[in-house]
Parts: sequence; C-alpha cells; structure tokens
Amino acid sequence: MDDITDTDQHTDEAPASAAAVRRTRTGPLGPKPEWLKIRVPSGENYTRIKGALRERGLHTVCEEARCPNVEECWGGGTATLMLMGDTCTRGCSFCAVKTARKGQPLDVDEPAKSAEQVALMELEYVVLTSVDRDDLDDGGASHFAETVRAVRERNPETLIEVLIPDFAGSAEALEVLVDSKPDVVAQNLETVERLTHPVRDPRAGYQSTLDVLRRVKEIDATRMTKSSIMLGLGERPDEVRAAMRDLRAAAVDFLTFGQYLAPSRRHHPVIDYVTPDAFDAWRVEGEELGFRYVASGPLVRSSYRAGEFAIRAVFAERDAHKTQATDSELRRPA
Repeated sequence: MDDITDTDQHTDEAPASAAAVRRTRTGPLGPKPEWLKIRVPSGENYTRIKGALRERGLHTVCEEARCPNVEECWGGGTATLMLMGDTCTRGCSFCAVKTARKGQPLDVDEPAKSAEQVALMELEYVVLTSVDRDDLDDGGASHFAETVRAVRERNPETLIEVLIPDFAGSAEALEVLVDSKPDVVAQNLETVERLTHPVRDPRAGYQSTLDVLRRVKEIDATRMTKSSIMLGLGERPDEVRAAMRDLRAAAVDFLTFGQYLAPSRRHHPVIDYVTPDAFDAWRVEGEELGFRYVASGPLVRSSYRAGEFAIRAVFAERDAHKTQATDSELRRPA
C-alpha cells in the first residue's frame, strides 16, 4: 500500500494492524514545523476535475489520503488511482486504510472506469495502486494487468506506473503484472530494515520488497522500478544508507523520500521532523549512488508530480536514444 499518511487532524481511530504500535515517544514532539504546513487545495483546474469526478462517482487516492500535493499534481497532469476497493487485508501501523480478512468483490468494470478517469483528468502520468488483497488467488495481479491494458488502449500517450502489493511472493502473479507492460513498477520499502516490524504488517517484509523489485528486472529488464522510504520513524542515517544500497543492488531506478505523518494518535508515532536540508542531503547521496532520479522532501510522497515529471524526462531521453540508434542503423551502408 502507498505511504498514505497525513494530516493536521488526529483521531482516536485504532490502527488497522492487529500488531498495534507497541512503543510510543518518550516525550511530546511539539507542533509541526512551518515547512510541513500546507494550504487547502483550490484553483480552477482542481475544482473542475473534482466536480467531474464526483459526477461520475470516481475517487482518487490523492483526495482520500488528503495528499498535500494534490493541487500541484492535478494541475501538472498526474494522479493516483486506487484499485480493488478500500479495504486492505493487511494492517500496517503507519496506514489509516481500513482492514479486514476479506476485501470487497472486484468490480469487473473497474479497468474501463479507470481508463475513463485517466482520459477525464487528461493525465500524462498515472499511478495505479491498490490495497493488499491476500484473499484473492493471485493477489489481484490479473486485475492490475487488465487495468493497465485498458488505460493504455484509451490513453496511449499516458505513462503508467503501478504501485503494487507483493502478491504474497508469487512469481507467477508478478509475471502476469509485468507482462501487461506498465512503464514503471513500484513497491515501497517504507522504512529501514530494523523498523520494518512493527511499522509494516508482519506479512510484509524488507527482503520480500527487495525480491519483488529484483524479479521485475529479471522478468523484463526494460521495465523501470521505483521505491519509497518514509523518514521520521526513528531510523538512523547508517540504516537509511544501507536501505539505499540494498535498493540499488536490486537495480531500482527511482527513489523517493518523504516525511512520515501519523494518521492518528494510535498509529506509529512520528519520532522526528526531518529538515528540508536533511532531505536535500539524502537526494544528493541517492544520486551519487546511481539512482536515475531521487525525489526527496518533507511533503514528497511516493506518487509525486515533480518526481513523475523527471521520470517522463528519463523516458523521453531513452526514446530519443532509441530513435538515434535506429536512424544510424538505417543510414549504415549495406
């Protein structure tokens, strides 16, 4: 599941995980710093898109998660759509999504609806994500694949990223997904190895995420891969560096860093507010390690317009190189 966090508003709603947070801060962290304060989204384009979505009964993760970048992203032609319902079969202590042993029945029309939504929003870059669906035989991989194909058919110029579950480690399910040829396949590491539990559900794992990202490249080396790490959970700098090296060892192309913000008092506590300068330093370190692009900032989320703009540039550059190579081949004397 995406790193859905937020907001200025706290509730006493219980965390989704049965492995509820077992540790709390030793003292108050204090109010949010200025760099984490955001204004309510508005603007003509935002209002137009929101109204059109409501008329059709469509929703985006951008709204559901109260993402701080929603106005910027929608204005720049990017958005994140959630597939397969709003009930997750896992419970991570950082996430506010509701959980149950079984999710809702799949909507067979969802792939077509998603394609319509992408067209309606005139998206240049769309992220398709979902809750975990361990109750489905393939974890929802075939539904993901059908949605990728439907979006591609109706919106051939749109770049498609899929932010996927681990499909319970099924190599067959992952192959079904990759064979639908999304442009980018993402799975979030979320945090450093030491904090993986209790931050993530016991069924999720640090190594399992690395394995998913590595296998994507083994199935199709032309697919780009991406991951995300939340900061402020109590991680140490050496642990963040180790996670970055592990991601590069799995040939991950893109990385994002963002500030963790607890959805409620009962979710995993925020341990630190990481400064913008520190985020910038992580960006530099990531670039030096060889990631094609690193988006790093307090309000950055794993789906983020500025990062997706840069990813589009990477694809444009790659396509230009392919065209040049083809032209050179055609001009070569027989």
